Amino acid sequence: MKILVTGGAGFIGSNFVHMAIKAGHVVINVDALTYAGNIESLKAIEENPSHIFCHGDIADKNLISDLLSQHTPEAVVNFAAESHVDRSIDGPAAFIQTNVVGTLNLLECVRDYWRALESGRQENFRFLHVSTDEVYGSLGETGSFTEQTAFAPNSPYAASKAASDHLVRAFHHTYGLPTLTTNCSNNYGPNQFPEKLIPLVIQKALSGAPLPIYGDGRNIRDWLYVSDHCTAIVKVLEAGRAGETYNVGGDAERENIVVVKAICSTLDSRRPRSDGKSYAEQIVFVKDRPGHDRRYAIDATKIKTELGWRPTVDFEQGIELTIQWYLDHQDWVQHVLDGSYRLERIGQGALA
Repeated sequence: MKILVTGGAGFIGSNFVHMAIKAGHVVINVDALTYAGNIESLKAIEENPSHIFCHGDIADKNLISDLLSQHTPEAVVNFAAESHVDRSIDGPAAFIQTNVVGTLNLLECVRDYWRALESGRQENFRFLHVSTDEVYGSLGETGSFTEQTAFAPNSPYAASKAASDHLVRAFHHTYGLPTLTTNCSNNYGPNQFPEKLIPLVIQKALSGAPLPIYGDGRNIRDWLYVSDHCTAIVKVLEAGRAGETYNVGGDAERENIVVVKAICSTLDSRRPRSDGKSYAEQIVFVKDRPGHDRRYAIDATKIKTELGWRPTVDFEQGIELTIQWYLDHQDWVQHVLDGSYRLERIGQGALA
C-alpha cells in the first residue's frame, strides 16, 4: 500500500512510519517539524526508497494537493496535531490552526483527490484520522468511554480535537469520503517528546531535578504502549468499516503517582543514584493543571470483537522498555532539548 502520512516525524507518527515501512508499504511523510516533530526519529529510514519525506504543513492546500496527485496514495493517515494540553492552555490559537483549520484543509484536498479516482480505487481508499480519548471529557470513579460517549472536551486541546473529529464525520456523511477515526488513550514509548509525563519524569529524575506531580497525583489515565497503538491503526486501516470510529485503549489504568513511582523504581535498579537513595525522594506535588480531567478509561470492545485487535504490551513491560530506550538514546533527548523546550512547566499562563 502507498500511504500519505501527516505528522510522521512526531511521536506516534514516527513509530507508525517505521512499522509501515517494515511491513513493506511505501510512505509519503509530510511533517511541519514544529517543536514536537523530530527528523532524528526517522534517521534509520532516511535512505530507504520506500520513505519519501516532505517538510510541510497540512494547512498548505497546494502542497497537499500536489503530494496527492504526484504520489497517488491508497490511504491517508492523519497524525498531524498540536497535542499537549499544557501548551493549549498557554496558546490555544495554534491548536485551532493545526487541529481544526489544518484538518479541514486536508479533508478538502483528500475529498477532491478521492472524487477523481476511478471507481475501484475509490472503494478501496481510506482516510484515517487519529484522535484522542480527551474529546470525551472526564469520568467518575467507574465507567469507560465508548464510541457512543458524548463529546465533552475540557481543554482547548481536547476541544480542537473534538472539532476535527466532527469534521471527519461530516465529510463522510456529506461527501461520502470513506473515513475512519480512532480515539486512543495515553500513549507512551520511544520517541516521545519529553514534555509528556513519562519521558519528562525520566529526564528530570536523571538530572536530579524535582519530579512534579499535579495536584494529589490521583488523576487516572489508561496507558497504551505506542507499538500497540500502531498495530491498532493498521488493523483499522485494513479492515475497519468506512464511517466508523474505533476506541483504542491499553487496559492499563494507573494513577499518575503510581506511574511516577514505577519509573522511579525501575531507574533505581537500572541507573541507581550515586547517593544510593531512591529517585522517589525527588517527587514533589505542585499546583494542579487548570481544568485537569480526573479520569479517562477506554472501552475497546469494538476494535477487539470486530477487528481482533488487543494490546500485547502490559504496563509493567512497557514502562521498562520505555525507560531503557531513553537510557540508550540520551543523545536523541539532548538534541531535542537543544531547542526551545527546557523541561520547564507550562500551562500556567492562563492563571498568571
